[in-house]
Amino acid sequence: MSNFVTHSLLPEYSLWDRAKNQRVPLGFDLEITARCNNDCRHCYINLSAGDQLAQRKELSLSEIESIIDQAVDMGTLWVLISGGEPLLRKDFFEIYMMLKKKGLLVSVFTNACLVTDKHTELFKHYPPRDIEVSVYGVSRETYEAVTRKPGSYAQFKRGLDLLLKSGVKVRLKAMALRSNVLELPKIANFCRQYTRDYFRFDPLLHLRYDGDQQRNAEIKLERLSPEEIVFIEQADEERSAGLQKSCKELLQADNELTFNHLFHCGAGQRTFSVSYDGYFRLCSTLHHPHTLFNLRQGTLSEAWNEFTPRVQHLRSSNRKFLETCHPCPLVNLCQWCPANAYLECGHMDGWSEYFCQVAHARAEAIETDNPR
Repeated sequence: MSNFVTHSLLPEYSLWDRAKNQRVPLGFDLEITARCNNDCRHCYINLSAGDQLAQRKELSLSEIESIIDQAVDMGTLWVLISGGEPLLRKDFFEIYMMLKKKGLLVSVFTNACLVTDKHTELFKHYPPRDIEVSVYGVSRETYEAVTRKPGSYAQFKRGLDLLLKSGVKVRLKAMALRSNVLELPKIANFCRQYTRDYFRFDPLLHLRYDGDQQRNAEIKLERLSPEEIVFIEQADEERSAGLQKSCKELLQADNELTFNHLFHCGAGQRTFSVSYDGYFRLCSTLHHPHTLFNLRQGTLSEAWNEFTPRVQHLRSSNRKFLETCHPCPLVNLCQWCPANAYLECGHMDGWSEYFCQVAHARAEAIETDNPR
């Protein structure tokens, strides 16, 4: 922690409860398990479905309700149930109904493999804000090359069909991986066929939350090269147009920063995350030990109103970072952030060669399409 000092300058927030004189969190990501029925090569969190130690660490229903009550009292409007695979929890139905009864808008992330008629009946009677399903392939060979679970493709198709037939709002998304890149155009077409508003895919994989070196090596093998990432983004008209619109002015911008704050993103400004074992985080990816607050030993109000500003005010004294990544005009084309830097390098002001190469490849593609 020697590279970091605290700073008293408060950032500006767009939402403020004047009656309580405090910031208002709009919503949060609630991980209810790290366990999963699949064993995807690229996953940053999954533990086996039968991992008893992980199961014992999971927040109980009463602990979740306590956190929810505190969040609602602070003004929170929505919650995202995630994992792992949240449907693995035997008390998923109780958790979901408890959140709905508290008046929250509820979203669910799932791989759909465990969806049953009972789930769709629940969602029809008590509709979620939306359900997001990951699509790893549109053939059994590709899908199961990613999940490493025989039979998972048939389970996915059955679960997704049940969701789609139920009429609930379903959004489909994908990861661009070494194992499915050849099928990615078909995956995109499949997802757009069923997704009502938008389809998104992510070509950038971050490393494991638990630092497992063997699993990290597998994730790196699934990463596409910078050139491949640019190619698939340029080949997708919707993705390419979005990059052109949002980033072409960035290449000519003066990004000279006079402050050495680590956080210049929205982490902890409107939302937060709660891990399956009860830790408050400014965002779901942030896992540096000095940025975690144990909700089993403190209140959500303390975490949001006292702990969050301390984390946001962390500053770097790392000269290499301050002279390279910090003022770089390509920051919005890069996966760098304090959270990802910690997972990649072991410290929040670290430099990643891979992130940098991807950013420069994207910039070159944008400049080629938009010559000065």
